[in-house]
Formats: sequence, structure tokens, C-alpha cells
Amino acid sequence: MYSLLSTKHNCPSSCPMVSDPRSKADPPHRTSAFHHFHVPNLFMISTSFTLNVQVNTIRPTSTLQHTSSSMLPTETDILIIGSGNAGLCAAISAAQTIQQNQPKNSNSRVLLIDKCPNQWAGGNSYFTAGAFRTAHNGLSDLLPLVNNVDASTATKIDMPAYTDEAFMGDMQRVTGGRTDPVLSKTLVENSNETVKWLRSVGVRFQLSFNRQAYEVDGRVKFWGGLALKTEDGGKGLVSDLWDAARGLGIEVVFETAAKRLITDVETGIVKGVIVSHCDRNGDAGSSRRWEEREIRAGAVILAAGGFEANPRLRAQYLGPNWDMAFVRGTPYNTGECLEMALQDQQVSAQPQGNWSGCHCVAWDAHAAPDTGNREVSNEYTKSGYPLGIMVNRDGNRFIDEGSDMRNYTYAVVGRAILNQPGHVAFQIWDKRTSSWLREEEYRDEVVQRIEASSVEELAEECARGHGLGNPCRFIESVAEYNHSVSARQDDDRNNGTERKWDPSVKDGLSTQSTNSGLSISKSNWALPIDEPPFLAVKVSAGITFTFGGLSINPETAGVISTTGTEVPGLYCAGEMVGGLFYDNYPGGSGLTSGAVFGRRAGRAAAAGVVPYIGP
Repeated sequence: MYSLLSTKHNCPSSCPMVSDPRSKADPPHRTSAFHHFHVPNLFMISTSFTLNVQVNTIRPTSTLQHTSSSMLPTETDILIIGSGNAGLCAAISAAQTIQQNQPKNSNSRVLLIDKCPNQWAGGNSYFTAGAFRTAHNGLSDLLPLVNNVDASTATKIDMPAYTDEAFMGDMQRVTGGRTDPVLSKTLVENSNETVKWLRSVGVRFQLSFNRQAYEVDGRVKFWGGLALKTEDGGKGLVSDLWDAARGLGIEVVFETAAKRLITDVETGIVKGVIVSHCDRNGDAGSSRRWEEREIRAGAVILAAGGFEANPRLRAQYLGPNWDMAFVRGTPYNTGECLEMALQDQQVSAQPQGNWSGCHCVAWDAHAAPDTGNREVSNEYTKSGYPLGIMVNRDGNRFIDEGSDMRNYTYAVVGRAILNQPGHVAFQIWDKRTSSWLREEEYRDEVVQRIEASSVEELAEECARGHGLGNPCRFIESVAEYNHSVSARQDDDRNNGTERKWDPSVKDGLSTQSTNSGLSISKSNWALPIDEPPFLAVKVSAGITFTFGGLSINPETAGVISTTGTEVPGLYCAGEMVGGLFYDNYPGGSGLTSGAVFGRRAGRAAAAGVVPYIGP
């Protein structure tokens, strides 16, 4: 027996954050009409598992104590730009390091700024599923970190070790060997320790049953090298990191955009940032008055994201049509901090990485185009394509939907969709495969489901109100696919090599056979689409983050200049780091990268800082 595993959670009605990202409950989850499989209950971790990391649990309060807009500090020890996962990890790490190195210094200051208003706190991290890819030694290595597994459930889980070598192999494979070897080695070898550090500061982790496991013959099988997520996804991750920041006394100011770096002309040391600051005189309802201010700092950490929300830069660097991509996350990641570091004549940061590449997924075609939705968040992602097929507006298939496990392909499928006529596609399933779709992505509340009792009627419905231009070709594509699937099944039966459909592995069920095949094959999970009712969903391309960034020293996360030397006093983490990902990335490695290099940036910046005493 197979079953699609899922868990449900309720977000609290209020969140201990200045941005209050969970102020509205997630939309209710509703069981899919096609879901016929038993979903096991998952419980809190049993006391039989011993937590081997120290947890600093910071009790939530009603709001994050942050600096008033009219009281923007003019000096600080460490200045972090960006309020997402990387920026928060950098701030927490810096504050911890200062406390450890200068325990008697009660006047140290760590300041985090972001150009967004406080209700948009969390950057792109807020919009993620909270997945963290980490090397591990198997289930026993991760159980102490998670809160959703009891002893009975643990005995039913199959989770092979995901070694450093396997993680590095995935980095090399999906990037075509282009990933920077030293940078990726640092990411991989520090992934496990960093996740445990996150747990120690209060981040709540869970095993990702609903995204990364299937129940096969009574066993819960994890696949794709990715097992961990944060409770409540990106919303929970950001909330937990804010709790940790609050407990460490980190100051936060929003509506404060970095404009220019302040650099010592003689030494080249970065000494702070000129910002554009919105002064409301402490009243959120007052008129907005933007003023240039100067913040002097012992060190500056850039963690302000890529340029994914900037149509001009997308078209400039990613190429034609990219100004038409939907934005999955925050509308405030527009690339100014990248340009600031690259164009500053004193700093002259070295660009690195895949500037024409990005992470882009299949995204609901009816979502808002220019920004993510903070309530729906990641649920507009439509990642069920490996279970069926996709056709474009002309009715033609255009991609191998089963080339690899979903978390190795979902970041590139959006590019393929963007290149289709009208920048849209239709995902198609029958009753048998639609029952495996993840409820959080395909329930009625977050998608327009197109349903019919025959393929012909489905094509008509897609044409009638959803923009399908050639319903006849749509029908032909499904028929050709079904014929090729049947021919391959006949081959396997005749050869005594019948294969069992298994979504937890690459099962080899393909459309290619001795006497038949498609010009674009489906390499795995190919079942005929012939059992009514039939389902289609219209999708477009949703950009997550861009791959081009700055060159850094992997040890310190210090920014490297075009001279090949480290810029003193300037550090970088998160999406702004270039050189890790090319064309594609292994799912969950983005948040891990932000945490690994954010932590390193904070630690290195704080270790080298003399308490600020003025210009």
C-alpha cells in the first residue's frame, strides 16, 4: 500500500514579532476529493529520545522590542542589512560572539535594518516551506532535533544517511559541476552543525513527512536527501529567529534602505552605511518623510537578498521574458545592495556566480504577479508535475516531468514554463495520480481546479476559460503519452522486468520502449492518464531567488574585492552570495546556505570588532 503523508498545523492568532507575520491564521486545510489514502497521526517526540543540544527557549512576548523609527541609531558595533534567515542568523551569531568575547561589555550594539515596513519582516525566508538540507547519519541523528515523531512512528521510518559526499555529489550534479568547490564544501561540511545551532537558539524543527516522504508497504520512506523543515514553514522559522534576536537584545529598524557604504579612504575599511530612513515620528499613521542618515559601524553584513523582485534587473541579467515572471516572495528584494557593493569604487566587490540563473518554480497562474501572499505563502507552488504531465498553451509537452526527484527539478521547471507561449502551462492528472497531490498546494482554497469526466471535456474546459489555445493537440498529447506508457509496460511484461510504481524512488517507469517512445520522454513515474475524473491546473513561472552574487571568503563570509583581497569590515550572506548555485540547486540548500554563512559572517564580524567609539 502507498500513502501520501501529510501533517496539519494551526498557526497562532498572534505572533511575537514586530512584523506579526502570523497575525492571520493559515487558510483551513480541506481533504482533497481524490485523496483515498490513510494518513497516519504524528505526535510529539517521545522522552525516550534525548536532546543532545542545549536549547535556549525564549518565551514569546507580544511584540519585538525594536528601535523607534525616529530614534535610528547613529552608531553600532555590528550593522546587518536584511531581516530574513541569513540576516537574522548573522545578527544572532554576532550578538552571541560579542557576549562570549566581551562578557563585561554591556554597551555592545547589534543593529539590523531593512527597507521594508515591519509587516513585511522576514524577507523571502518567510515565504518558504522552511526546508533545510543537511548532511546527517540517518534517523538517529535527526530525531533529537524534531518535535513531531514519537517512538512508535520512529520504528516505521526508513531514512538512509545523507553523507557529506552525497550532499556534495548533489551540489556538483545539479549545477553541472560549476558550483565553487570551496564554497560548497564549507556549506556541506557545516550543514549539520549549523542546523543543531539553530535548534539551540530555539528554531523548531520537524521531519518533513508531507513534502519528503511516502508510505510504501507500511514503511515511511524519505527520499531526495531532504528530511528537515521548520515548524510552520518559513513563518515559523522567522518567528523563532525573531524570538532569539529579542532575547539577545538585537535592535531592529524597518523602512531604512541602505544607499552607500562608508569607507575609510586611507585604510579601505568599511565603517558604516548611508541610509534612506522613513521618519514617522513614532506614529505608524503619520506622513512618511524619507531622510538620509548615517550609521557608523564596526562592521557591516549584507544579507538583503537578490534582485528577483526587480523586473529591470531580471530582464538585464536573466534575459528576455524574465520581467514577466511572477514573484513568489517579498517585493523588497530588488538588488540595490548588490549594486551598492559592486559599484562602490572603494569596495569594488567581485561579482561571482550564475548571474543569468535563478530558482524558479511552477506557480499558480492566478496568483498576484508582483509579490507573494503572506497568508498563502509557499502554497501557490505547484510541484505535483512528476505525478502527471505538463502541456503548454498549444497542447504540447515540453519537459521530462520525471527526470529526477521533485526536489532536484522544481527549481528549474519554472524556467521551462516561462519559455512557453504565454508563459503558462497546464498540469494534468487522472484520479489515480491526483490522489497523491499535496493538499496544501492543490486544495480548492489555493488553486483553480479544472475537472472533467473525460480528457476531451478537460481540454474543452481548459480552452473555455483558461487560455488553452489548441484543445485538439492537448487530447493528442495525452493519447500519445498513454500509448507510449502502455508500450513500455508491454515491453517490461514480455521481458519479465515489470516495474512497480513507487514515488519514493526513481522507479524507471518510462515512456520509452523498443517500438515506441516520445520525442520528450518521461523517465520515471509514467502511468497512463486514463482513469476519470481528470484534473488540470494552470501554472506560470514563479521566481524565488537569483543565483548571481558577491564573491566571499568561505571561512569568514568576508566580501572579496576585484583585487582578490578581502574587504575589511564588510561581510555577506544569503542570496547575495554568488558561486554556489548554477542553473539549479538541491532543494533546501538555500536556507541552509543562509544560516551557514550568516552565522559565519556574524561570528567573524563580531570577533574582529573593537567596540565603536566614534568616527
